[in-house]
Amino acid sequence: MNTLILGALIAVYMLFIGYLGYRGFRRTKNSGDYLLAGRSAHPFVMAMSYGAAFISTSALVGFGGIAGQFGMGLMWLVFMNIAIGIVVAFIFFGRRTRCMGLALDAHTFPEFMGNRFDSRGLKVFLALVIFLFMPLYSSVVLIGGARFLEEVMQIDYGWALGVFAAVVAVYVVFGGLKGVMYVDAMMGTIMIVGMVSLLVMCYWKLGGVVSAHQALTDMAPLVAERLPQEAQLGHVGWTAMPRFNSIWWWTLVSSLMLGVGIGALAQPQLAVRFMTVQSSRELNRAVLIGSVFILLTVGSAYMVGALSNVFFYYTDRGIAEGIGGKLAIEAAGGNPDLIIPLFIREALPPVILYIFSLTLLSAAMSTLSSLFHVTGSAIGHDLFRNLAEVRRDSTLITRLGVVFGIVVSVILGVVLPPGIIARGTAIFFGVCAAAFLPAYWAALYWRGATRAGVWASMATGVGASLFGLFFLHRKESAALGVCELLFGRTELISSFPWPYVDTFVYSLPLSLAVLFVVSCFTRPLPKEHLKRCFKSVQS
Repeated sequence: MNTLILGALIAVYMLFIGYLGYRGFRRTKNSGDYLLAGRSAHPFVMAMSYGAAFISTSALVGFGGIAGQFGMGLMWLVFMNIAIGIVVAFIFFGRRTRCMGLALDAHTFPEFMGNRFDSRGLKVFLALVIFLFMPLYSSVVLIGGARFLEEVMQIDYGWALGVFAAVVAVYVVFGGLKGVMYVDAMMGTIMIVGMVSLLVMCYWKLGGVVSAHQALTDMAPLVAERLPQEAQLGHVGWTAMPRFNSIWWWTLVSSLMLGVGIGALAQPQLAVRFMTVQSSRELNRAVLIGSVFILLTVGSAYMVGALSNVFFYYTDRGIAEGIGGKLAIEAAGGNPDLIIPLFIREALPPVILYIFSLTLLSAAMSTLSSLFHVTGSAIGHDLFRNLAEVRRDSTLITRLGVVFGIVVSVILGVVLPPGIIARGTAIFFGVCAAAFLPAYWAALYWRGATRAGVWASMATGVGASLFGLFFLHRKESAALGVCELLFGRTELISSFPWPYVDTFVYSLPLSLAVLFVVSCFTRPLPKEHLKRCFKSVQS
C-alpha cells in the first residue's frame, strides 16, 4: 500500500470536508440553523445524512466482523434496518415528528418531548440520558475507525483516535447541523461506492457469487472441528441461523437483531433529521434513497464479513501471508473487530483499498459528527438553558458541549476493552429503545398519554436496562462485577436462557406497560395544549 497516494487522497478528502464545513458555517446565522439546518434540507441531503448517521464503523467494521463470526444470519438485521429503521421511521414517525416539531417550535429531541408533554423537567432528564449514554456509542464508532487505521495503515491506535476526533470537531463545532448534513451527504455517497466495490472485489476474489456461497456452505463441518466451543453454543455454519433457543441464537436475535433493528426508531440523532425538511413530501422522497443506502452499505459489509472465512481458509495469498487455513475469527486473533480490516488489507488491490479507506473514514466521521452534535445540543440547548434560566441563543455553549462530548468519547475509546464495537452499539440502541420509544410513539399518536405516564415509562426503561446490564445479562454483569461483589455470583438468574437474553427484550415491554397503566390513572394534559400539538397532523 502506497501511503503517499493514500495521504494525497485523504488530503483532498479533507479539503472537501473543510469546504462543506465552511459552507455550513457561512449559512449558520442562529440557533435554528445550527440545530436544525434551517428546516430546509433537500430530501437527498436529508436521506443521505440520515443513512450516514445511522451506519457507522460500528456497523461496517464491528457488525461486519460479527458476521464473520456468526455468519449470514445477520442479514436479517439488514431487513430490519430497512423495514423499521427507514420505512416505518420515515412514514409513521418522520411525518408527525416534522409537523409536530414545527408546531411546538422544537429544535432537539429533548425539546420536542418536553414541549409535547409540557415539562421542562422532561427536557432536562432526556438531555441527561443523552449526555450519559451517547459518549458510549461515540466511543465505539471512534474505536471502529481507529482499529481500521491501526490494522490497514499500521499507525498507532492512540494517534488514530485523536485524528478522528480532531477533524470531526472542526466542522461540527463551527458548521452546526448544516455543515454536518452537507458533509454527511458527501460521505454517504463515498460509502455506497466503497461498499459496493468491496462486495464486487470479494466475489471476484472468491471465484464468483455461486462458488463463494457454496464454499462457505461447505465449510459448516469446520465449526465442530475447529470451533467446538462455538458449536456447543449453537453455531451450525455461516450460511444458517444458529440453533434455535441456543446461546448464539439468543445473542443474535435478542441483542443484535431486535435491539439494534427496533432501537433505530428511538435514536435522538436520527429523529432530529425529520425536523430538517420543509414538508412531508421530502420525507416520502427520502424513503427510497435511504433504503437503497442501507442495502448497499451494511448489506455488503455483512456479506463480506461472512465470506471472509472462505478467503482466510482457502486462498493461496492468505496461505502465503501466514493466515491461510484459518477461519476468520482465528485469523483475527479472536477479536471480531479486526476481521474486516484484516480482510481488506490482505485481499484487496491497492485501488480498492484506497477507496475503502475513505469509506471507513466517511462512516466513522459522519456518525460521529451527528452524535457529537446531539451531545452538544443536549448540553447547551437543553441542559444549560433550562437549568441556568438562560433565554438567549446558546450556540456558544452548544459548541462547548460538542467539545466536551468529544473529550469523553476519546477517553472511553482508550479504556474500553477489545471486541466492544458491536456490543457497545447494541447496548446503546437497546437502552434508547426502552427509554424513549414508548414515550416517543405516545407523543406522536396517543392523546391520552400523560406527563406522569411518560416519566414513569422512561424511568422504567432506563432502570430496567441498567438493572439487566448490572445483574442479569452475563456478558455485562460479569465484566462490571457489581453483582458478584454484592451477591457472590455473576448474574442473579443463572437458569437458561436468562443470562443470554438481552435487556431490551424485557425492558421495552415493561416501559410500554408502565406508560399505559400510569397514563390511565393520572391527569391528562389540557385539551388546548393537545390541540396545539396535533393541529398539523391527522388524528
